[in-house]
Amino acid sequence: MTSDEEFGALLEQHRREIRVHCYRMSGSFEEAEDLTQEAFLRAWKGRRGFAGRASVRTWLYRIATNVCLDALARRPRRALPDELGPAADPAGEISALDVPWLGPFPDLLLDPAAPDDTGAAVVERETIELAFLATIQLLPPRQRAALILRDVLDWSAKDTAELLGTSVASANSALQRGRETLRARLPARRAEWSAPDSTTAEETALLRKFVAAYESADVQAVAAVLSEDARAVMPPYSLWFDSRDRILGALGPSFDPESPYYRGSFRMVPVRANRQPAVAGYLRRPGESVYRGFGVCVLTVRNGLVTAMAAFETAALAPYGLAETFEETVPMIADPTTAAADTGRLRGIGS
Repeated sequence: MTSDEEFGALLEQHRREIRVHCYRMSGSFEEAEDLTQEAFLRAWKGRRGFAGRASVRTWLYRIATNVCLDALARRPRRALPDELGPAADPAGEISALDVPWLGPFPDLLLDPAAPDDTGAAVVERETIELAFLATIQLLPPRQRAALILRDVLDWSAKDTAELLGTSVASANSALQRGRETLRARLPARRAEWSAPDSTTAEETALLRKFVAAYESADVQAVAAVLSEDARAVMPPYSLWFDSRDRILGALGPSFDPESPYYRGSFRMVPVRANRQPAVAGYLRRPGESVYRGFGVCVLTVRNGLVTAMAAFETAALAPYGLAETFEETVPMIADPTTAAADTGRLRGIGS
């Protein structure tokens, strides 16, 4: 190997955790991919200037954070619909907004490629739930960076201030303001910020009921898996619902073939996103013969019921190891941990 090849291989060891860092900063999986690529390009171009005073990992985080800050200075923060207006009436008009939306992150790309994967520990302990992601997007970019560097990556106040080009006092002030926002919107104990990194037996049973309810277009079965105060958001649509009754009121017409709002029939594959149970959706629209990808719905589960649904209609399925069309003749997979591994029931990606 040449030294350049060795250096390139060293950079690649950190790609997974740098991508997660860029996702935390940006709130978008797709944007995080682009930001990570830009960070690695800058690192490669600047490899001759790497003096080795810090580790390659720390150096990459510095570069990636600055790439993110540059990008965030040019666009509004990402959000979810429930942050932009009051809950909607089920009979309200559905309209898509062309704004930067928060998006999901597939667990397949959170997991280490090998047991000794560099950065595996920090990615595992990083918080990744949608509620946490949505909250840190409320912070101005430099506050966001300060909070992630200090509370997620355990950087020192001095190193954080140096990266942000400010004083230690200013960096600490940004951190405290960020923490205050989190305390106002999230559980008091940091340990409660993170979701489990695998689907529990209770969640698996609930997912089966959720999938069966949607695939059979059974509104009452959907009602049985939702808490009374369940919330539902559906980016890129601006309307959202703050109760089981409102969710069902909107869902009923989309399930009814006689309704002008009928969407078609659904098929779903259990997956995981943001360390939460989720389903990849496929829809066969009226008059069509193929089930096509219909995004990813991330679920929040508490006490055996779904308390929140975030349905991202524009989320691509390839990052979840899934095809864009569904082979309806193969039975549904019951275990979410094997969904992406079973290729027999899905057509190959790109076919």
